[in-house]
Amino acid sequence: MEIMYVNGTPARDDKPLVLVIGKLDGIHKGHQALLNAAAKQKGPEESLAVWTFKQHPLWVLKEDIRFKGSLLPEKEQMEVLEQFGVERVYQVDFTKDYAAISAETFIMEHLSQLNIKRIVVGEDFRFGAGRESGTDDLIDLCSNLNIAVTVVPVIKENGRKISSTKIREWIADGKMESVQAVLGKPYSITGTVVHGEALGRKLGFPTINMGGIEEYVTPKPGLYLGSAEIHHSPDHKEYWNVLINAGFSPTVGGRVYRLEAYLIDFSGDLYDKMVSIHFLRFLRDEIKFDNLDLLVAQMNEDKAEAKLILE
Repeated sequence: MEIMYVNGTPARDDKPLVLVIGKLDGIHKGHQALLNAAAKQKGPEESLAVWTFKQHPLWVLKEDIRFKGSLLPEKEQMEVLEQFGVERVYQVDFTKDYAAISAETFIMEHLSQLNIKRIVVGEDFRFGAGRESGTDDLIDLCSNLNIAVTVVPVIKENGRKISSTKIREWIADGKMESVQAVLGKPYSITGTVVHGEALGRKLGFPTINMGGIEEYVTPKPGLYLGSAEIHHSPDHKEYWNVLINAGFSPTVGGRVYRLEAYLIDFSGDLYDKMVSIHFLRFLRDEIKFDNLDLLVAQMNEDKAEAKLILE
């Protein structure tokens, strides 16, 4: 898969494309519907392509902290897009100047540089400065360039429109079952195991400390039931049930948000290993205990509850 980084107007290219346009934040079921529709309409000589943004527009334009992190960082997003048959991705550097481009300029001066045969968007698609234009405008403008347009109906789950904004809210509220329902898989964070203070080991509950998680949308502080995917190599992965502690460790005076996981019944050294943590269920809020004995007692209760659920 080719990744084309776009800063301003894209370079001219004659490769025939069917182009999906959207942030594709998290590649939820709604985004999957766009990709599947585009793949079905792609001709034998055409390539499936995606036009997306490196930064979330609401973070760039409003500095809304809810949109600083990613549901799916770039590397993982590219891997998932490739699984859907995408052959080329236009990764746009979204800036305030780029956001000020009119809808007509975007189509007639930017997308006209590419050999687009068909554009695929959702019915709620908006584009141009201040989100000035919708799908009817897109169809009118593209007709001037002989580009066909497919508008895919909004996908709903339990009568509610699927949206990345709602997914972010659910993660912030610890509603991981709802997140999984619309992503089609559990919400996951991948990082490298780093050295911590080894307090868990001293208490009889050795945990792995996840490093390199700053890009992600952070879950609500608390304890979760989940699974760990240990990446020994591309062809060798190992899976364990885990208790995940997300938050600040208030019992020991923690001030920095951290992600730790206790692999149930696991024994071994995972330092420097890449591990993916999959969130399945929120169990309880983070608690500040008066002493470590109370913390250990609660951890034993948590482990027993987890085993009951898993059974």
